[in-house]
Formats: sequence, structure tokens, C-alpha cells
Amino acid sequence: MNEQAKTILYPVGFAVGFLILWQLAVKLLSIPAYLLPAPSEIAGAIDGELMRHTLVTMMEALAGFVFANILGFITAVVFVHSKPIELGAFPLAIALKTTPLVALAPLLIVWMGTGYSSKIIASMLICFFPILVNSVKGLKAIEHEAWELFTAYKASRWEIFWRLRLPTSLPYVMSALKISSSLSIVGAIVGEFVGANKGLGYVVLLASYHLETPVMFSAILASAACGLVLFWIINLIEKKLIFWQKVDEV
Repeated sequence: MNEQAKTILYPVGFAVGFLILWQLAVKLLSIPAYLLPAPSEIAGAIDGELMRHTLVTMMEALAGFVFANILGFITAVVFVHSKPIELGAFPLAIALKTTPLVALAPLLIVWMGTGYSSKIIASMLICFFPILVNSVKGLKAIEHEAWELFTAYKASRWEIFWRLRLPTSLPYVMSALKISSSLSIVGAIVGEFVGANKGLGYVVLLASYHLETPVMFSAILASAACGLVLFWIINLIEKKLIFWQKVDEV
């Protein structure tokens, strides 16, 4: 069996085994559905309506993910090239990171309403810090000998950035994108918890009011699936973009 087949079959095998054990445990122990529904009951709760809510959350998360990572990387480039701006603004970024998103979400609803924008901003806020920190670290992680070589040949700032800093930072940036891929879903759902009439957060909240546990589980699984899809896409891009890392993985 080749390595590519193993990376697909092993997770699928473990997931199927876990679901079978879960189903048997619920049936044998007669656990009521409102406490822990069986996988078959959760599957029955998946319908077209849930798919529509999933698409809404995915769209909000994807927009927040893209905007946050573009803004975060540009901010990191500015920090690396301007020490005064880095020293002045970095504490503000840390303060933003340490402020719980659930505390900011009501403010976003007040400022922007219950539409898509407040959820996109919530997703951006939670995705911004990982890309900022990793990009700053990656852009500064250049080898001293390489720096001296570029300086000796009188390379411009743009040449040093494009040919030296950017390639060096790519592994750090991709790691940040992997972290942000799942966080973006969290941010969108937190925004939907506070004020929304669509999306997976809205479904979970509404189902909890009516004690519809299978629906809650189906929405939670849908959010997990969205995070996995985003992560796998980033992982695929990383393997194509940073091909030299394959040597380290052997």
C-alpha cells in the first residue's frame, strides 16, 4: 500500500470504527437521544436546510480567513521593515488577541448589525494574530550569510524581500494558515451565536432551545467538516508550494 492510500484509508478506517462503536454503545446502554444520539439519528437530521446553513457559515469563514491573512501578512511586512511601528503597534495586536471574541461579538452586532459583515469581522479577528506572529517570525528568520551576500551585492529592499525574506517565511506562513483555517469557522459561529438568523451557529442555538440534540450534533459535525476541508486545501497547497519540505518529512 503506498503512502497516499494510507493517508486516506487510515483516517477513514478509524472514523468508521469509531462510529460503529458509538452506535453500538448507544443501543446497548439505551442512552436517550436528547443526551447522546446515535450516529444514525444524527445522519437523519442532515438535510438540505442544514446544507444551506453550512454554506452560509463556510462563506463567512472563508471571507474572514482570506481578508485576515492578507491584512496580517501586510502588517507583518510593515513591522519587519519599520521597528518603530512594530514596537508601537505589536502590543495593540497582543491586546486584541487576548480579548475574548465572545466579548467583542456583541459589539460587532451593535456596530454592523446581524448581517454577514459582523460574522466576517469576527472570523477576521480570530484569524489575524496567528498569521501576524508567524509571518513576522518567518520574515526575520533569514540566514546571516544570505543577508551578507545580498548586502554585498547591494540588493534593494524589494530584492531582499522577494528573493530572501518571502521564501524563508513560507513555511511559517503556511503553518499560520493551517491554524487559521479551523479558527475561521470558530469565529463565524461565535458571531452567529450572538445575532443571526442563518448559519451553523444559529442552528446549534435554536436546536439547544428545543432540545433537538441530533440537530445540534449534525451542525457541529458540519462545522468540523468545514474546518477539515479548509485544512486539507491548505495542506495540499503547502505541499505544492514548499516542495523542499518533503525531505524533512521522510
